[in-house]
Amino acid sequence: MARNVEIKARVASLAALESLAAALSGKAPVAIAQDDTFFACPDGRLKLRVFADGKGELIFYRRADEAGPKESFYVISPTASPDTLRDALGLAYGVIGRVRKQRLLFMAGRTRIHLDRVEGLGEFLELEVVLRDGESVEAGMAEAHELLASLQIAPDQLLSGAYLDLLAERA
Repeated sequence: MARNVEIKARVASLAALESLAAALSGKAPVAIAQDDTFFACPDGRLKLRVFADGKGELIFYRRADEAGPKESFYVISPTASPDTLRDALGLAYGVIGRVRKQRLLFMAGRTRIHLDRVEGLGEFLELEVVLRDGESVEAGMAEAHELLASLQIAPDQLLSGAYLDLLAERA
């Protein structure tokens, strides 16, 4: 299973972060519209992500729900028929929620910097430091902490859980 170190933080303004992320990346961001449907899953999380071009990805992941950097294990399977797959998984397992977001993706080395505008929640930063096979999680966490400092993210901005959890808390 692939692994990364993830961090999520609430931010006051994506505009302020965009210039910092661009400086770290050195490249223009990619804008991505994402529509994630989550399904009941007893051990981890299972979601179907649909993109604006009609393609999708079925993603299973497992990580601790704690604030700050955390290791995440994941498997991604592309699909050309996400709507049919959503229907089948919904019937088989049950839909537990949906998250829609607009994402700006910056790459800084091996790290994905996501600037997210989440429908019904607001603006967030998410970092994903992709770990190499056999690499220690501590190395990824050290890199994540360096990026947090460069992006001027304070410890009290860090979140636990997923956007789905935050939406459920608001309901």
